[in-house]
Amino acid sequence: QVQLVEFGGGLVQPGGSLRLSCAASGSIFRFSTMGWYRQAPGKPRELVAAISSGGSTNYADSVKGRFTISRDNAKNTVYLQMNSLKPEDTAVYYCNADFRTPGNRVNYWGQGTQVTVSS
Repeated sequence: QVQLVEFGGGLVQPGGSLRLSCAASGSIFRFSTMGWYRQAPGKPRELVAAISSGGSTNYADSVKGRFTISRDNAKNTVYLQMNSLKPEDTAVYYCNADFRTPGNRVNYWGQGTQVTVSS
């Protein structure tokens, strides 16, 4: 069983920065694609950024150039550095672990952390 725990959410003014962390238990972390998703009220959950086990990254167009995802396999932790935050970034942010083996795929989710961008 894998548990994901997010840290770092909060209230920040427009233009500010926050760094989210997601600590994972279990031995599959380094083999998993790790992602950050977000869900704003009344909207579907959307992918914000993801990083593969090999370090390849991809981002939603809305956050490119502002957000950076990284991982530390020694600490079983994935990070999301968020800069130049906008009110539309306000959402609950969820950490995801996507673990695949031939013929099988398992997803794990954290409990979410609130990010509010407001003056």
